[in-house]
Amino acid sequence: MRAVLQRVSRASIDIDHSEHYDLPNGGLVVLFGVEEGDRADYVPAFCQKIANLRIFEDDAGKLNLSLLDRGLGVLAVPNFTLAADCAKGRRPSFGRSAAPDFARQCFLDLVQGFTQLGVSPTVSGKFGSDMQIELVNDGPVTIVLDSKDIIRGA
Repeated sequence: MRAVLQRVSRASIDIDHSEHYDLPNGGLVVLFGVEEGDRADYVPAFCQKIANLRIFEDDAGKLNLSLLDRGLGVLAVPNFTLAADCAKGRRPSFGRSAAPDFARQCFLDLVQGFTQLGVSPTVSGKFGSDMQIELVNDGPVTIVLDSKDIIRGA
């Protein structure tokens, strides 16, 4: 599993040109992809890591506060292109992407995990849909997480 976290001052998503959701007070945009070989039991550790990662400033300007500490929200977006293999040629291969049904369930579990941890608001994109995401990066702070690192470091 891979996730790209972007700290934002605000974000919004349009899904299939018919649904619109906002993250008006900021927090994190989480692009989430699942690869072959990933396991569903990685998702809770991913949620914990993301919700508790200290990437927000305290009063002294140091990165000492988490999403939960600040009471900010998350916009979770499924993104199979995070599993792209660009080693050969000029066209990415997506052969490392997990099967769609498994990846969809992992994404739904991720969103539910954020909600259970008390991340509010938790808004999400829709797996397999056409989505337009607007965001204002804050910092910028952009973090890339890989389940191999999280599980090994647990």
